[in-house]
Amino acid sequence: MTVPVPHGAAETHFVGNATLLLRYGLFTLLTDPNFLHRGQFAHLGYGLVSRRLKGPVAPAGGIPARPDAVVLSHLHGDHWDRVARRRLDRGVPVVTTPHASRRLQGLHGFHRAVGLDLWQGHDLLKDGARVRITSVPGIHAGSAALRRLLPPVMGSILEFGSPDGEIGLRVYVSGDTLPFDGLREISERYPDIHLAVVHLGGTRLPGGFVVTMDGRQGGELLDLLDPALAMPVHYDDYTVMKSPLSSFLREADRRGFGGRLLHCPRGSHVTVGPGARVVETAGSERYAR
Repeated sequence: MTVPVPHGAAETHFVGNATLLLRYGLFTLLTDPNFLHRGQFAHLGYGLVSRRLKGPVAPAGGIPARPDAVVLSHLHGDHWDRVARRRLDRGVPVVTTPHASRRLQGLHGFHRAVGLDLWQGHDLLKDGARVRITSVPGIHAGSAALRRLLPPVMGSILEFGSPDGEIGLRVYVSGDTLPFDGLREISERYPDIHLAVVHLGGTRLPGGFVVTMDGRQGGELLDLLDPALAMPVHYDDYTVMKSPLSSFLREADRRGFGGRLLHCPRGSHVTVGPGARVVETAGSERYAR
């Protein structure tokens, strides 16, 4: 039986890689669904593949085939895979980039996919609660030439609250971005982020191109956004990930963020209430720093 989430709080279950199952009131959201098993290969485009090193761990109640929405940062095989396409109901709304939305509707039959332009929001309303999903800047590569070869990526702001616009909890999900000047506007528009979910891994492609944040760059993001809490994800699931979690932990500690980090191993969850108050940690804990 699913245990109710405390009023005004959001439960975040870490499935693996960048996949989170979030519950708020009667809402259930899923981010970047990646259900490949350990040993299977994710297809990254242009013939590139990467083997999964650690498998996903679903919550005890499983992952619903039709959550209220999927938040998809971009269309890459380690964020949206063949298993997810088969498992998810074609009627589920997928909130994503315009590029991914067109492909999901046209090739995969997810007819309710929603493509958000930069800073555009999409509201979900259910039983006296509201979630607003807003697209925020992200870039998947430092080189403009390489960016043209990779799918566009977005970060997202998830605002949990009431239909009248009151916001109790604000969550930032970085997506597979690198630090760049465009992130500064996120901190200007959203100076009070309660929880930042940071995609790491220092993902390295052939030729030495880095396309996700390493430990140092993750620390730079914390400095820029100054979130009340931060949760690292996307750091050791695939062979292309070269920057260990320990690098980010050292960097965060050096910058004074050690006490704000949440340790949420695969299969565990953390519940965060209004004002970034940690309500419950099931298998999770704050990093001891």
